[in-house]
Amino acid sequence: MNICIGLYKGEGRLHNAIVRRWTKSIYSHAELILPDQTSITIFPFSLKGIHRAPFDAENEPEEDWEFICVPVNLHQLNAIERFYEQTKSQQYDWVGLLASQLGPFHIKHKSGWYCSEWIAYALRLAGIIDTLHGESDMSPEVLSRLISSGTKYEKFSDIPVEA
Repeated sequence: MNICIGLYKGEGRLHNAIVRRWTKSIYSHAELILPDQTSITIFPFSLKGIHRAPFDAENEPEEDWEFICVPVNLHQLNAIERFYEQTKSQQYDWVGLLASQLGPFHIKHKSGWYCSEWIAYALRLAGIIDTLHGESDMSPEVLSRLISSGTKYEKFSDIPVEA
C-alpha cells in the first residue's frame, strides 16, 4: 500500500504566493494522503487545526498538484495514525514557522504545526525518512526533497487505488 504527499503548486491565495516566493519553490502547501484517500493537513487560517478529511480531488484542479507516493507497511501506517490521534486539532504554528524561516534553527512550538512540518514528523516516526535534524526549514519544497525517491504522479486520478 502507498501513502502520497500532495504538493500544492496552484495559484491559491496570497499566503500561497508568499510561501512560494519566500521558499523559492513552486510548492506552497502539502497534504498527506492515506491509502483510503483521506488527507491529513493543516491550513494557516483554519480553526480546525490538524484534521483529516477526504482529499477533494473533484474540486481541486489536477494541474495545481503534484503527488509523491511511497510504499508503507501496516506498522508504518499505524504509526502515522497514532501520531495523528496524538496531534489532531492542534493549531497552526505561526511562531515556529516564522522563527524557522528567519533564523538558522528549526523552531518548534510543542503543540503547533504547519503542513509540511507535520508530514515530515509523521514520516520520520513511521520510519519512512531517516532524519530531520539537518533541516531548519521544513517547507513543502524541503519535504519534497526528503521523499524524492517516491513515485511521482501529476494527477490524483493516476494514483493506483488501494483495494
